[in-house]
Amino acid sequence: MNGAQALIETLIRNGVDVCFANPGTSEMQLVQAIDQIQGMRPILALFEGVVTGAADGYARMARKPACTLLHLGPGLANGVANLHNARKAFSPVVNVVGDHATHHLKFDAPLTSDIEGIARPVSHWVRSASSPSDLARLGAEAVSIAGHVPGKVATILAPADCAWNEVPADYVPPARVPVPALPAVSSTQIDGAVKALRRARQPMLLLGGEALHGEGAKQAGRIAAVMPVRLHAETFNRRMQRGVGAVPIGILPYFGDRALELMKGVDVMLLVGSKRPVAFFAYPNAQGVLVPEGCDVVPVAGPQDDAVAALTALADALGAPSAPSQFQSLVALPPARGTLNGQLAASVIARCLPEDAIVIDEAITCSLYSQQATLGAPPHDWLQLCGGAIGNGLPLAVGAAVACPTRKVICLEGDGSAMYTVQSLWTMAREKLDVITILFANRSYAILNIEFERVGVGAPGPRALSMLDMSNPTLRWVELANGMGVNATRVETAEAFESALKAALAVRGPHLIEVVI
Repeated sequence: MNGAQALIETLIRNGVDVCFANPGTSEMQLVQAIDQIQGMRPILALFEGVVTGAADGYARMARKPACTLLHLGPGLANGVANLHNARKAFSPVVNVVGDHATHHLKFDAPLTSDIEGIARPVSHWVRSASSPSDLARLGAEAVSIAGHVPGKVATILAPADCAWNEVPADYVPPARVPVPALPAVSSTQIDGAVKALRRARQPMLLLGGEALHGEGAKQAGRIAAVMPVRLHAETFNRRMQRGVGAVPIGILPYFGDRALELMKGVDVMLLVGSKRPVAFFAYPNAQGVLVPEGCDVVPVAGPQDDAVAALTALADALGAPSAPSQFQSLVALPPARGTLNGQLAASVIARCLPEDAIVIDEAITCSLYSQQATLGAPPHDWLQLCGGAIGNGLPLAVGAAVACPTRKVICLEGDGSAMYTVQSLWTMAREKLDVITILFANRSYAILNIEFERVGVGAPGPRALSMLDMSNPTLRWVELANGMGVNATRVETAEAFESALKAALAVRGPHLIEVVI
């Protein structure tokens, strides 16, 4: 057994059974090991940003890590943006990055780089193997470090000679390393939160992570049943349970002034699974910390603490009933008619959304319309771009579809963001993933047109506008999708959109609908 085989066998034994990959020469031993050892599903992507984003989406839905297989420093660098997003989402990911053989590094070959230097800003843990058996040991440790959800990004550097050399005759496979429990919140913190809630006139729970679905959302609903408390989620969230039967939880607006207006009067803000809210960017003469004046911020559980246990303890201490008292009811929307815009498109999506869908939201300027319209749609999960690096939506859809093959994945995607990782469509086609991409084609980086005004630099001139415009030439999304094996259609009216969406929902496999707005 060589080091590559020992690593792959260790990952499989520790529950990692999907590998999103874009390998090169230094990873060929690992490629061969995946071929020889049963239990690891390899999924090829044509760009490393798809690899890392898909690992993020998979982790969010499977609640465990996949591994990535990346080629040296440049390959890792190509995937950094979506590793940044995964890190901000606290998604568990195990990266395996090939390196030159240890004896070859001294020659400074063209692909030699500071791989650790590239990995550290987007990893919680980085280690380089020193021998074949060490490679396997690090594999077990990486899975433990990555954990479940919320989790961490763990990166292993695999020198080629550590992969191709044989393990010693006395090699013993590393024991399965347990995933450590999430940090618990102390009774003192719970007592402080109870006192803060009881003295508040207008309290708010700002929720994140595991507080937004399943048992976490239920416990938040219990608190709302006994206290006049607002329930709000962070602006961008790893996974949120929404729709009919869900505990109603609002989403904090993206623009800081709107967020502050929404929170006007809040005098106590409890953070559960979340961080103190801040503006996405700095603006001249604008508030950076999004906390109303006079509001007391009380941290209860951080993003990597046991938020569900904290909410349960808080609800019990408040004498809350055993179940929430308010649930989202069905909202039946009338058929949309006419030339498409963001609001009409959102109405069509809400009317057609199937039960138990997974919605990926990277619609950018069309996002708010879709969020609002689908509040009363059938039950669904809502996944968002957590790190702000666009190009996350299509890869998230790939990973979510791999993790949940029986559920329909609906990807709401802006045309500018989609071009960052358009190669995702090819992987959807190759793996026959059940993903419908709704591509909002406004032929512009529309959010930047808004931001240009907000930062106070004055009216944009023609050269400035040229850097925000995508209409010269116009992207032909139907042809782009068809060229990568994905069925596609273009729609310009609400009636045509609803017809196309219902047709795509009726069959399995990848589809793209270009929504011209």
